[in-house]
Amino acid sequence: VQVMKYERDTFVCSAGDKAVEVKVASAVFDVKGKVAEYHLFFTVGPTEGSFTEQLAAVKQGVGKTLKEKGWGEESVVFKRYFLSDVVNQDGILRAQEEKRNVSVVQQAPASGSKLALWVYGQSGRGKNNPYRHLWMAGGVNPRGDAEQQTRELLGSYDTALLSERCRMATDCIRTWFFVRDIDVNYAGVVKGRRELFREWGLTEKTHYIASTGIEGRVAEPQCKVLFEAYAVKGLKPEQIRYLQALTHLNPTWEYGVTFERGVSVLYGDRRQAYMSGTASIDAGGSIVGEGDVTGQVARMWENVAALLEEGGYGFEDVAHMIVYIRDAGDYRVVNRLFEERFPEVPKVIVVAAVCRPGWLVEMECIALKEQVCPEFNDF
Repeated sequence: VQVMKYERDTFVCSAGDKAVEVKVASAVFDVKGKVAEYHLFFTVGPTEGSFTEQLAAVKQGVGKTLKEKGWGEESVVFKRYFLSDVVNQDGILRAQEEKRNVSVVQQAPASGSKLALWVYGQSGRGKNNPYRHLWMAGGVNPRGDAEQQTRELLGSYDTALLSERCRMATDCIRTWFFVRDIDVNYAGVVKGRRELFREWGLTEKTHYIASTGIEGRVAEPQCKVLFEAYAVKGLKPEQIRYLQALTHLNPTWEYGVTFERGVSVLYGDRRQAYMSGTASIDAGGSIVGEGDVTGQVARMWENVAALLEEGGYGFEDVAHMIVYIRDAGDYRVVNRLFEERFPEVPKVIVVAAVCRPGWLVEMECIALKEQVCPEFNDF
């Protein structure tokens, strides 16, 4: 049953003496009588406004959207700001965003604006829900190289989960590693994660965790890795299924990295898929379409479709997309392709190098589908 509703709207918000155009794309997953989930992407139209002006306009757009939809601020679960110049913009933003679960990363919107925003929320959740959804943003550690920072960040996160009687190896659903100077530092991230996972019993014979490893930075220059994650307390092992699509992609461990291509989580009233960062790769681990961004987009879509299909989803169930391009010069082509095929799906395209230089484009997504499974508790 298709219960996803897509909408687009445009507001003209005032920022000082300027009028700033704010666009919002929304996907709302609403099963009658159940918890509703929504994903909103806010982008700024062509403007010469300052960051402060664009931020004020986006925040107006968020307030207007939440009010029109009947969702309060308390329904917001997680935010991620994509900034063009985090060193100069972070302080301005932090002064206005003091809540937890606010992610801030330098990944410039490829459209040319100074910021974009992803908002994830839930409406109708009661206090006695059997699950506890744990979003973590802003994990940084200024000490050491990328390998040491990765190990310490993962170790600290696992320790923090202990306070919820959870562990990363069993309860973490999704991770993000935003890596400064990824062509230099990604190898350290891979090594640190692989070795620590092995210590925790996460191997090719057990499972890994869905993840994106992508270029991104924070304001502090000594921080080479920004780590963020999502975990769920209360899941049973049989509710979690890892997606591989081996007809299209090879196991990640074959080329030394340790993450799952995707994961599907089953609840009593729905299932959710979290797709890792997916690029143009074949079942042998080779890049498809080297130097051809159009060809890479096509193969990337084919790979994502295979992962979705393995979990029982289709592109019609996708609630959001984040698209990463290495070269801002590819924006027009990539944007046109996505707008032609997925005009309704909330999405943002940002400038962020993929972990292998030959990959020109990568995407991640979240999908939601109604399903009745009486043996499990509702979301």
